[in-house]
Amino acid sequence: MIHQNLLLILALFFAMAMLYLLSQRLKISYPILLVIGGLGICLVPGMPAISIDPDLVFLIFLPPLLFEAAWYTSWNDFWKWRRSIGLLGFGLVLFTSLAVAYFSVMIIPGFTLALGFLLGGIISPPDAVAATSVLKGVKMPKRGLAILEGESLVNDAASLTVFRFALAAVLTGHFILKEALIDFAALSMMGVIVGLVIAHILYVVLRYLAKSSNITTPITLIAPYLMYLVAESFEWSGVLAVVSGGLFLSFRSKDFLNYHTRIQTTEVWATIGFLLNGFVFILIGLELPVIVAGLEGYSKREAIEYALIISAIVIVLRLILVYAAAFIPRLISKRIRQKEKSPGLKLPFAIGWAGMRGVVSLASALAIPLTLENGEAFPHRNLILFITFVVILITLVFQGLTLPLFLKLLKMEEIDEYVPPEDQMEAIRLQLAKSSIQYLDKHYHREMEELPTIGRIKEQLQRSIEATETSAQEQQKKEKLISVRMLYRRVMLELVSHRRGQLDKLRKEKKYDDHVIRQLEHNLDLEESRLTKQ
Repeated sequence: MIHQNLLLILALFFAMAMLYLLSQRLKISYPILLVIGGLGICLVPGMPAISIDPDLVFLIFLPPLLFEAAWYTSWNDFWKWRRSIGLLGFGLVLFTSLAVAYFSVMIIPGFTLALGFLLGGIISPPDAVAATSVLKGVKMPKRGLAILEGESLVNDAASLTVFRFALAAVLTGHFILKEALIDFAALSMMGVIVGLVIAHILYVVLRYLAKSSNITTPITLIAPYLMYLVAESFEWSGVLAVVSGGLFLSFRSKDFLNYHTRIQTTEVWATIGFLLNGFVFILIGLELPVIVAGLEGYSKREAIEYALIISAIVIVLRLILVYAAAFIPRLISKRIRQKEKSPGLKLPFAIGWAGMRGVVSLASALAIPLTLENGEAFPHRNLILFITFVVILITLVFQGLTLPLFLKLLKMEEIDEYVPPEDQMEAIRLQLAKSSIQYLDKHYHREMEELPTIGRIKEQLQRSIEATETSAQEQQKKEKLISVRMLYRRVMLELVSHRRGQLDKLRKEKKYDDHVIRQLEHNLDLEESRLTKQ
C-alpha cells in the first residue's frame, strides 16, 4: 500500500514538472496549467480518489509557504506602501468575508452565517505566486507589484484568522463578537511574540553556532514548523508566528548566511515552494470526484450556479474596494495627496484584476474537518470545497489569461520616480568598481606595482568603469607561481567581502530596490563560490 501511494506521489510530481515545462513553452502562467491539470487528472480512468487528513493540511503546507513569502518580502517596499497594503490586506479580507457570508446565506438553502464567514475567509485572499507568475514579462508599475506582494502576506494572515474564528463558531455552535475581538487581539499579539522569540533564538544559533551549510539550510526548513507548532500548542496564531518570525530572520539573514548557505538555501526553498504549491493544486483535482459525489442534496447545476455567483461577487467586490482604497484616503487626507502621486484609474484596475485565488484558499478549504465535535458530518463541507475550486479556477484561468492582455491595452507607465532595475544594477556596479579600486590603492599598492597578476585586477576594474560594463571579468591567466595565485585569490575574496559590505550600506540607504541588491549579492555569492573552488 505504501509503495503504491509513493508511486502515485512521484507520478504527480512528474506531472507537475511536465505541466511547468508546457507552461514555459506556451508562455502561460504555470499555476493556471496546474489547476487545469489537477482537474484533468481526476478524469484519467482508474485514477484513485485520494483524501488527505484535514489536520495535516495546515501543518504540511501552510507554514513553509507563509515563511517563504515572508522571507522574500521587501521590507522597504512593505513599509513604504503600508497604508495601501493594510487597507487591502485587512480591509478587503473583512469586507469580502462579510459580503460572501451574507450573499451565500441568501442564495444557498440551509447555509448559515458562520458557514458563510468560513467560505469568505477561505476565498478572500489573492495569491501572490499566481499574480507574479502571470505578470512576468508584462509591464506593470513598481507600486502595483509592491502592493500585490505585500498584500498577499497580510491577507493570508487575516483570512486564515477569519477562517479560524468562523470554524470555531461552526464547531461550537455559538459566536459572541466581543469575545471574538478580545480573543483575536490576544492570539494575534501572542502569535507575533512567539514568532519573534523563536526567530531570535534561531538567529543566535545560526549566527554563532551553525558554521556549516549542512545545518543552516535544514534549520531554515524547520523554523516555520517550529514557530507554527509552538504557537498553536498554546492556541495562539501560528500563522502570525510564522509571518513575523520569517520577516525577522529575512531581515537579519545577512548576519548568518555566507555565500554558500545563501545559494543553497535559495535553491532549496525555490524547489520546496514549487513542489508544495503544485501539489496542492494537483491534490484538489484528485479529491474533486469525492467532493462532487458528496454535494449533500445539491445538484451539480445548483453547485455550479452558486459558485459562479460567488465568483462574480468576489471579482467585482475586489475591483470596487481597490478603487475605494486608492481614492477615499486621498479625498480625506491632504497629507496623502501631497506625499503620494495619484495612482490614476489604470493601476487600481490592474491591482483589482490581479486578485487571483490560489494555494492558501485551497489549503484552507482542505483543512475543514470531516466531522463536528459531536461526530456528525461537517455541514456543506463538499459544497464549500467545490465553490472554492470553481472560484480558483475562474480567477486563475479567466483573470490570469486576460490580465496580460488588459495590461498591454492599458499601456501603463511608471507613476512614481523609479529607476529601471537594469540602470540600478549598472549604477551599483559602477559604485562597487570605484570603491574596489580605492581599496586596492590603499591596501595593495606595492603588490600591484610588483606583480602583474595583481595589477591586472585594477586594470580590469578601470576598463569596467570606463566602458560601463557588467560585472563579467576577463578570465585571468594562470600563473606558474603558487604564491601569486594564492595572493590573487586572497585579494579577489577580500574584494568580494568589501563589495558585500558596500551593498549592505546601500541597502540601509534604501535608494535601490531590495530585489536588485539581492541579485547583486547573489552574483557575489557565485563569484566567491568560484574563487573558493579554485
